[in-house]
Amino acid sequence: MNKTSALSGNQLDIEARFGFKAGRFTSTNTWLAFLGGAILAGAWYGLMKLFQAYSPNLIYLYEPFLRHGNLTTVIPATFLFFTSCVILFVKGRKVSLQKKAFEWGVVPAQLEFVLTEKTARAVLERIHTIVSDPKDFILLNRIERALSNLHHLGQVSEVSSVLRGQAVDDENAIGGSFTLLHGFVWAMPVLGFIGTVQGLSTAVGGFGAVLAASSSLDQIKNALKGVTGGLSTGFEATLVALIFSLIVQIWITFRQRQELALLDECSEYCQAYVISKLRLNTKED
Repeated sequence: MNKTSALSGNQLDIEARFGFKAGRFTSTNTWLAFLGGAILAGAWYGLMKLFQAYSPNLIYLYEPFLRHGNLTTVIPATFLFFTSCVILFVKGRKVSLQKKAFEWGVVPAQLEFVLTEKTARAVLERIHTIVSDPKDFILLNRIERALSNLHHLGQVSEVSSVLRGQAVDDENAIGGSFTLLHGFVWAMPVLGFIGTVQGLSTAVGGFGAVLAASSSLDQIKNALKGVTGGLSTGFEATLVALIFSLIVQIWITFRQRQELALLDECSEYCQAYVISKLRLNTKED
């Protein structure tokens, strides 16, 4: 592979393929997530409309989404849910992309290979031959930062410190990429509770009107059938929001474990193929 054929993030990243600026490492483009969430939420409501028209026996599935009293809270919750799904899906693809860096073998695995200032330059050239910008990859970015400053570092322990510092920065970047998702997980149940309060408010208001307008017990009983609809609306909104939140939280937990495992693999690789192969002209040698 020659220099002109070096891979770039635009060639490999799923966000760039859709014409959006790719987020660094496993971070996602917010606009792509919002657009994808809106499209999927619209498709979901289209599916619910089809069920309503052609499968009335599935009323338990579509009614919580199409009931008029739920729309102000369930629609936003549905949008946040599908936006979260888009983010988590894209993050999964980006993790797979990051793992490709391990397959490229930028540092020779032969036992006799050692890293000196001279061989480090060869490794850096190989990295830039494979990818146009090492900063797009966690592993390559760590190796590039350590080896590009090798002639300024006098001891192996100093190289280790550079890698440890970069590992902390990477962990912070990974953690920050979940901030928006945690906000959505918090917001969805809140929207559900707002729907519950609205339903309860409608029910209480309707109950007062029934008592004022009805004189007999039978009239009150008949009128209360409509009042309880407000309660049903409120609890449906909460149920939908809680289910959405639970699904997203479980998926977040899985994705966080996956990304933390990626960071551990990067640290282990750097220890095995960078630190252990360094041979510097220092007192430590």
